[in-house]
Amino acid sequence: MKQTLPETVQKAQSGDPAALAEIVRDVQGRVYGVALRMLWHPEDAEDVTQEILLRVVTHLGGFRGDSKFETWVYRIAVNHLLTWRKSRMEEQGLTFEAFGRDLEEGLADHGEHLDNVILSQEIRVGCTLGMLLCLDRAHRIAYILGEILELNSNEAASVLKVGRSAFRKRLERARSQIVAFMKARCGLANAENPCRCRRRLPRAVELHRVDRKHLLFAGEMQNANTFPHVLTDIRRLEEAQRAVALFRSHPEYAVPDFTAAVTALLCADRRAGHHSG
Repeated sequence: MKQTLPETVQKAQSGDPAALAEIVRDVQGRVYGVALRMLWHPEDAEDVTQEILLRVVTHLGGFRGDSKFETWVYRIAVNHLLTWRKSRMEEQGLTFEAFGRDLEEGLADHGEHLDNVILSQEIRVGCTLGMLLCLDRAHRIAYILGEILELNSNEAASVLKVGRSAFRKRLERARSQIVAFMKARCGLANAENPCRCRRRLPRAVELHRVDRKHLLFAGEMQNANTFPHVLTDIRRLEEAQRAVALFRSHPEYAVPDFTAAVTALLCADRRAGHHSG
């Protein structure tokens, strides 16, 4: 019989290496998903995810079961992400105004890549993740937790260590900015807008924002093929719901397996601690 997560945590706290590896495998996808949405670039997300997972396993003794284990992990992840160095995309200082201008430039009515659904998926995911970067980190993480991951106010406030009313205000400000931007600029959320993922492809390839040989987000063909039908349903929703539905329509992110790397780092830390002692 497969053991429950609390049982696995208990064994890991007792020093069981197999249980420790199982915990890493269990939470790595959630941690990576938050990191990717916060930082945009997969390589930055991988770097910070490895650091967060190492913190999780080295601080396991501090988990007392006062909250769900997943909430405790999110709290460690969010605290680390909010204080982490600026990612390569954050360094660009993206704003809704600048992003909106960019969406208006270089739209093509034809081109050799127009029918490539995978490249359109790459544009779609990268562009919508880029919208999140227009929010400051505090509002970005509130939107990710409350809207995309659907944590309730109690859970999200607990993760962020703020009051529920403070979290709700943060979430509402983030939501209103995202919705307003998509309504005014995004052709997916509002069919009257000229911007389309396929129309952005030629310029994106030209500017090396999309590399056909090294895609950052796309690759799940089923998601790419079914998205037009999903989009039809999304456009039937209320405006506020359309925005978050687009984020939830992303393909499953390809999560690297961090188990070996975190285990190796943990062993190195223990050896260093033993030698220094």
